[in-house]
Amino acid sequence: MKLQYIDLVDQTFEWPQNEFNLQQNQLSFHGIPMMDLVEQFGSPLRITYLPKIGENIRLAHGWFREAIKKLDYPGAYHYCYVTKSSHFRHVTEEVIKHGAHLETSSAFDLDIVESLLQTGVLDNDATVICNGFKTDEYIDRIVRLKELGFNQLLPVIDNEDEYFRLTSRLNAPTPVGLRIATEEEPKFAFYTSRLGIGYQRIKTFCESKMVGDPNVELKMLHFFCNTGIRDTAYYWNELRKAMGVYIELKRICPSLSALNIGGGLPTKNSLAFEYDYAYMIEAILEQIKVSCEEFGIEPPDIYTEFGSFTVAEAGATIFKVIHQKRQNDREKWNLIDSSFMTTLPDSWAINKRFLMLPLNRWEDSYERVFLGGLTCDSDDYYNSEQHLNAIYLPKFDAEKPLYIGFFNTGAYQDNISGHGGVHHCLIPGLKHVLIDRNEKDELTYQVFSDSQSAAQVLNLLGYATPSGPPARSAPSSDEERISFSEAVTQVSRR
Repeated sequence: MKLQYIDLVDQTFEWPQNEFNLQQNQLSFHGIPMMDLVEQFGSPLRITYLPKIGENIRLAHGWFREAIKKLDYPGAYHYCYVTKSSHFRHVTEEVIKHGAHLETSSAFDLDIVESLLQTGVLDNDATVICNGFKTDEYIDRIVRLKELGFNQLLPVIDNEDEYFRLTSRLNAPTPVGLRIATEEEPKFAFYTSRLGIGYQRIKTFCESKMVGDPNVELKMLHFFCNTGIRDTAYYWNELRKAMGVYIELKRICPSLSALNIGGGLPTKNSLAFEYDYAYMIEAILEQIKVSCEEFGIEPPDIYTEFGSFTVAEAGATIFKVIHQKRQNDREKWNLIDSSFMTTLPDSWAINKRFLMLPLNRWEDSYERVFLGGLTCDSDDYYNSEQHLNAIYLPKFDAEKPLYIGFFNTGAYQDNISGHGGVHHCLIPGLKHVLIDRNEKDELTYQVFSDSQSAAQVLNLLGYATPSGPPARSAPSSDEERISFSEAVTQVSRR
């Protein structure tokens, strides 16, 4: 009888897989010996494997290139990275290095863009799509970048009032986009997305306000389904309706030449994950082309905004099982040395499932368990009720430490949990290690940030610490306030 953990995996899934393998009964992730990481950097630990970012960008370009060639599609393809997925400099620099453009969501995003321009990482040929609701501060920064000579900004209009506030600040023709407010799936709590302008109003708005306005040039129609790009009747129906809008707007605004199909390519969340990326991309381009040809319209250039797809699979989060509690005759709780609520907030907030595997002890027998975090909160758990399948791990043994990894966690988790901030129950932020490969294809390691200390957390909360008085939470005068981009520029000049 096969009772080892490796037997369970081998009998249930295709094993090994591209990014996962075993080396002496210990897990390897993209060729990284995971237990070597634990021995060198400890636990809990967050890692980012930078080469995976470029690999996924190349994959997407390849799928679109093949589909364009096969369909004889006349438009061009442009890959944009959604900065809100992970704002870290090491991510944006890696993205730009592989030829991707950027999509922003807020005012401070454009401070990052300005910093990238000032440091020479981003050049003036890159496109920056400005999405999201435009506050006055957001519009201020759009205008500022244009005044600095960066003319590749493409603001996407979310609502009528935003259009008037933006155009009142412009004094030269500026390319803009319009976002469609898609209709949501029936299971949603609301019928129409709060983002964009509804199908019934968008054509009238464009005809009455944008046509003839000397300060704007409609270039892009933006379409995005909250469910992501899925092979469902709902997705194809929304794409068909969006193409109807594109054709109508193209007739009254000949400058319209681009369709932004947003993001939503799924990422791997299980060893059983299956998704035909090439098929979906070809099918999307085919539907767009057929719709345009039916009405004698030139098919548009295609833009995508891939956030999670770009960076999620570059990330992993490592924990140690520090204790097992037996609450009754059937439930065993393995407690980790951190918190799911604070380090993987999507697992708690939206019941997101990540790919989880042990790092060691694959030769041992296994048991069904529940996983619990360190906070005194009943919602700080990860188990089968929340995540489809039961969790099986090598049996707990106090004399044989067990380490587990949650993989493909590189998108949103740091941003939502608040990197370097104050977390629930004061659980400290994790040490974060960047992993790359040099010209000899050897792994290199760099500690991006250490785990939080008690002094740092107390300082954030305004308590005095042995190292000095409490920190102020904000500057006390306007003279002390500087923008994010100015601060980054000052640091880079030192």
